[in-house]
Amino acid sequence: MEAEPREIDCPAGGQLIDVLPLAGWTVGVTAARRADELGSLLERRGARVTHAPAIRLVPLPDDTELLAATRACVDDPIDLAVATTGIGFRGWIEAADGWGLGDALRERLAGLVDAWSPASESCSEVLDHLLTEDLENVRIAVQLHGEPLPDFVEALRAAGADVVEVPVYRWVPPEDMTALLRMVELIVTGAVDAVAFTSAPAVVSLLRTADAIGEQERMLEAFRNRGIPLCVGAVTASPLERREVPTVQPGRARIGAMVRELGEVLPARAPSLRVAGHQLQLRGSAVVIDDRLVPLPPAPMALLRTLMRHPGRVVSRAELLRAAPGDATDEHAVEMAVARVRSALMDARCVQTVVKRGYRLAYDPPMDDGIPADGQLLVRTQRSFVSPGGTRSQRE
Repeated sequence: MEAEPREIDCPAGGQLIDVLPLAGWTVGVTAARRADELGSLLERRGARVTHAPAIRLVPLPDDTELLAATRACVDDPIDLAVATTGIGFRGWIEAADGWGLGDALRERLAGLVDAWSPASESCSEVLDHLLTEDLENVRIAVQLHGEPLPDFVEALRAAGADVVEVPVYRWVPPEDMTALLRMVELIVTGAVDAVAFTSAPAVVSLLRTADAIGEQERMLEAFRNRGIPLCVGAVTASPLERREVPTVQPGRARIGAMVRELGEVLPARAPSLRVAGHQLQLRGSAVVIDDRLVPLPPAPMALLRTLMRHPGRVVSRAELLRAAPGDATDEHAVEMAVARVRSALMDARCVQTVVKRGYRLAYDPPMDDGIPADGQLLVRTQRSFVSPGGTRSQRE
């Protein structure tokens, strides 16, 4: 797979469609393995996907330890085997075949059965399960998943187990860091709405990359405030949560479940308002108006986002200009963005001009016995609304 970002455009033109749950959002994928599968799942739900592998899997530079571990398992029977990853376990068997030990290893492992698998698929839950048993003099082979597991192994040994560590491969940073550096930039600038992680080493690699260019704190702050870190499970999430970054995780550690979870979380968090009789939902790079998905360029998107933060209130041209991307200094840029929003929404009433003051959304506040959602009581009169504070505004 190419390391450069690959993108699938959102449906263009604002046509009537059944809006897909992730349409209008951009999701970063950091996976080294199964990246195509994860990317396809996201794209089928409408997301634009940017791929930047954070790690790569490489054989050990010296397979002496793996050979020694294999001989130890062949020479002395194993009572339990902990397979932390499918690819690692298969790689162990393939390596044993290369040394002429494959048949002997299979024979040793043939008596073992798939006894238990945790719902979370986390090593911590595997450890908790094993420690409920009497492990005195029990021989356990632990296939490592790219890095040592000292806490896991020492806990088993403290319980009396004879542990054989099986190092099959290791994780290292990608050879070409261009895409990963670009991913850091996209996160910091808010150009991605979520980043998917399928392993803790990928999280650590991204953090180290950001730290190397002095952007780690800004990236963490972006995760806390804007972008969603989507993690396949608790172990994957732990490097971020130790830094007080909240994450989104599925109930079961599967990439399909992870994508479904994101498809529920992002729409639920998206700002949504009634405007001029229409239902508007703001997404990362698009707006949904009723049943239409309308992609918008950055400048109109920034303007609409600012107006939606102040529903029904007048926002000055100066404030809208400050919120615009780039370094525009002419308020004419605001007028152009307003025109593009009105055109895209196909209803000019949605954005109202307030002469000499600025613009506002034609917000339709939900009413309950005459009390709008903001709690201000409005008394309807013949020609105007009068608030308790005496402020009068003529009907539009």
